[in-house]
Amino acid sequence: MQGKFITEPITYTGQELRSHWIYEKTGILDDAIIAFRGPARVEAEDLVDLKDKREGAFIYSEDMLHFLVEHFELDLEKAILRQRLLVSILKDELRGTESLIEQRGDDLFDGQRKLSVAIATLSGVSSLIHVGINISSQGTPVKTKGLADYGIDPEAFAQVIVVRYCQEIERIRLARCQVRGVR
Repeated sequence: MQGKFITEPITYTGQELRSHWIYEKTGILDDAIIAFRGPARVEAEDLVDLKDKREGAFIYSEDMLHFLVEHFELDLEKAILRQRLLVSILKDELRGTESLIEQRGDDLFDGQRKLSVAIATLSGVSSLIHVGINISSQGTPVKTKGLADYGIDPEAFAQVIVVRYCQEIERIRLARCQVRGVR
C-alpha cells in the first residue's frame, strides 16, 4: 500500500473515480491512497450514488480535502468496509477539536452540519474509494463545517491520514497472515 499527498490543486468532478487515475497522476501502480486539495463539483449525472442521483443531488465545495483510494481487487463489500475505516481514521484525527464529531455510516457530522462525502465502487479491475472533507464551509448546498472551522492545517492533516490508512491496511494484511486455520 502506497500513499502520497499531491500538492497541486485539483478540482474533483467525479471523473477521477476510475481505475488507474492514481497511476496516471502519480506513477503509483499499486494499491494506493492519495490526497489532494481543491474544489469539488460533482453534477448529478456524474454521481455514483444512485439514490442521490435520482434525487437530483450534487456535490459542491469551494475547498475540500480529497482522498482517493484504489485497491486492485473486486469486492464491493470490502471496499465499503475500507471506506468506513478511512472515515473512522478521519474521525479519530478530529477528536482533538472541541466539537463532538460523529460518524454516521460513511459520513462525518458535527451536530447537523456535514463534514464529509464518501463513496465506494468498483471498476473493471479495482475497488475505488473517494472521501472528501470540507476545508471551507462556505457556499455548500447543505449545512457544513470544514477543517478551517477547527483551525486544522489541511496538508498536515492529509499526511497523517494517508500514513495511518497505509499502516492499518498493512496491519490487517499481517493479521491475516499470522493466524492458522481451524477445523
